Amino acid sequence: MAPAVKPALRRGWRDLNTVQFGMAPAHALTLGPVDTATGSFLDLLNGTRGLPLLREEGRRMDLPDGHVDQLVERLARAGLLDDARGGGPAADELRSRKEVMARLRPDLASLSLLTTEPGEAIARLAARRSLRVQVRGAGRVGTVLASLLAGAGIGEVDVRDVGRVEAGDVAPGGLPAESVGERREEAARRAVRRAAPDRPPRRGRADRLSAGEPGFSLVILAPRDDVAVHAPAPSTAEPLIASGTPHLYAGVVEATGVVGPLVLPGETSCAGCLHEARTDRDPAWPRLVAQWRSGGSRPGRACDVTLATTVAGLAAAHALSFLDGQLPTTAGARWEVSLPGLTWHARPVWAHPACPCGTAEKGKGERPSKDEESHETMAGQRSPGKLCREADVARPAGTWRAHV
Repeated sequence: MAPAVKPALRRGWRDLNTVQFGMAPAHALTLGPVDTATGSFLDLLNGTRGLPLLREEGRRMDLPDGHVDQLVERLARAGLLDDARGGGPAADELRSRKEVMARLRPDLASLSLLTTEPGEAIARLAARRSLRVQVRGAGRVGTVLASLLAGAGIGEVDVRDVGRVEAGDVAPGGLPAESVGERREEAARRAVRRAAPDRPPRRGRADRLSAGEPGFSLVILAPRDDVAVHAPAPSTAEPLIASGTPHLYAGVVEATGVVGPLVLPGETSCAGCLHEARTDRDPAWPRLVAQWRSGGSRPGRACDVTLATTVAGLAAAHALSFLDGQLPTTAGARWEVSLPGLTWHARPVWAHPACPCGTAEKGKGERPSKDEESHETMAGQRSPGKLCREADVARPAGTWRAHV
């Protein structure tokens, strides 16, 4: 192990005996009491020394026997410590790719704030390289979203769509102006390859199938059709439900951005549940959807570039959270934001007993009340938070006290 205090957290002294790591309340933590010698020793925890050398340095600084090991252990339990050599063989292989690591350094720093075990952050980053994600839709939302996932280190991002690029598909970070008139799918895949820090070898579908590659870890449905965004057809996702493939919805409809739900087949509500619940609340809903779908495409969809990019960014963040092993808030909910207010709302999507996905039957007895069904959670609303967590090296590891 080569211990390193996480460099993503800025350090400052609150007083002569207390060190604060981090500025943002979500990840800040204070450590105390810390004497002057221990404070100086923290500078040596930079990933360039193993424990034997650190113990020698501690003796030169007249630190008590065992103090270095105790400090390292408690910093690790507090989530403040990383391991510059940890993460396993996949992490070692990633470290060997200097140019790739230079591109992904900010992503690694961000992951270090979301993990607690030393070496866990680079292990997650390395694991992304083995993942396969498909984005269905190569418009202003889908192409930017796919490029973001590739730029974050996802090993393979496959984009699917039909038709040719139109001028209205062009967006910064997505399809460039020179791609107008080209096949949309091919142009989007080129954008994805440009965004990736490490370009995998190009292979056709037949090559992938013959290699026996696994299915997609996640499929993202980002249709250019605004009706498909507002009222996703349950039939579109039936093969994904049947195969147990997680999938996430994202798009823009009439100056309203939508991210979610994230569907974990058999575990969380799906597009069918959404359709059934809407029909319960509004008997005219199926009639309206049928008219919208038969109305044909509209030449001027309200999908301005800033809202589309915002939606793509949030959807990519939720996708990465899931792919990294977390359960984002889009599981069982649709996040929506509309111009000009730009206030995000989380609208629950409950499992419906009439939906053939079977999620409601599995969670029987957890059906919400009518009041709960109409509840909307506004982004930004939160209970009074804590400035930071505080750990004390003189206390048993794992003991926390709040500092307000």
